[in-house]
Amino acid sequence: MKTTLLAAALATAASAALAAPEKYILDSSHSQVVFTYNHLGFSTTTGMFSGFAGEIMFDQEDPAASSVSVSMPVTSMLTGWEKREEHFMSEDFFGASDGDLVTFTSTGIEVTGENTAKITGDLSMNGVTKAVVLDAKLNQAGEHPMAGKPWAGFDATTTLLRSDFNVGKFAPFVGDEVELKISVEAMKAEE
Repeated sequence: MKTTLLAAALATAASAALAAPEKYILDSSHSQVVFTYNHLGFSTTTGMFSGFAGEIMFDQEDPAASSVSVSMPVTSMLTGWEKREEHFMSEDFFGASDGDLVTFTSTGIEVTGENTAKITGDLSMNGVTKAVVLDAKLNQAGEHPMAGKPWAGFDATTTLLRSDFNVGKFAPFVGDEVELKISVEAMKAEE
């Protein structure tokens, strides 16, 4: 009986000692989504989203138990040319107004290597939600040398079809495939 109680107590203590995911808040000033697409076969055009918000529930011991949730205003898109940004916000593409968001919420993480994973999640944009898979890499996790607190940095890539999200105007002449390169930093939330 004593042995059974001792084993149960040890099992409870061991499970309590296991690390749980910790909340990290995106560092908006060092997080970007860069997108590229083919323009009529003549060039590769680039744009980006930056300054967005989100959180990562990061479990460094068991990355598959982690999760991510991010949102960014559609109107925060930058392309380097104001008239292109205006056109993207028009009814030809997003028909966007203030408050319209692009969101991503993870639904699963498959660890593929020591610092790599496939993050599956729901991407919602322009009134459409579709599952996408991000090829992700943990760049570094540790103490930020200037902030003096736990920090983590990740990169990820994926390719989308813009027509899947009702922004396929001028396809296939303007490429339907959009390549995304994502780089984020996140700081551990205050407890």
